[in-house]
Amino acid sequence: MQSKLSDIELIQQTLLGDQSAYADLVKRHQRFVFTLALRFAKGREDAEEIAQDCFVKAYRSLSSFQGQSKFTTWLYSIVYTTAMTFLRKKRIATDSIDDENTYIQVESQESGFDTNNVENKSRLFYLNQAIDQLLPDDATIITLFYKGEQSLEEIAQALGMETNTIKVKLFRARQRLKEKLERNLKQEVKELI
Repeated sequence: MQSKLSDIELIQQTLLGDQSAYADLVKRHQRFVFTLALRFAKGREDAEEIAQDCFVKAYRSLSSFQGQSKFTTWLYSIVYTTAMTFLRKKRIATDSIDDENTYIQVESQESGFDTNNVENKSRLFYLNQAIDQLLPDDATIITLFYKGEQSLEEIAQALGMETNTIKVKLFRARQRLKEKLERNLKQEVKELI
């Protein structure tokens, strides 16, 4: 029954002591939080650690959520700051834009052998591969805008930047993504864009 409640209703129940309500919030957002964390960490274990830390921090700070923005915007700002802190602690060098040795994360979808399904998986594979080759900031903005369906204003709020800055960064990230796709796919990129 709780899965049909809104994020705000689940937060209110959590603040009243209902632990299962917070578990529902985690279930609802864990996949996307992990995807964002993976964009920064590039390794599954580190991304899992970042995602877990995010949900712990979110739980501890839940009473400070004022509802002036969507819960997801607030949560993704926690993901961003947690990932940045994690990377500083680990002193992981970010990949340069030209680094071709990256990890590839393919999101699982229902399996099937029809041509459209195979073609869609192939497109998703190449798109994720190209996104993984971007700098973490570019990959985050692309992921939030397209997969997270966040507005420019919501992304700006989550990342603590101006909306116009996000607009410019999104434009540049799209250009870099296109370059990566062209490099990886050469002629096939025309079908993807």
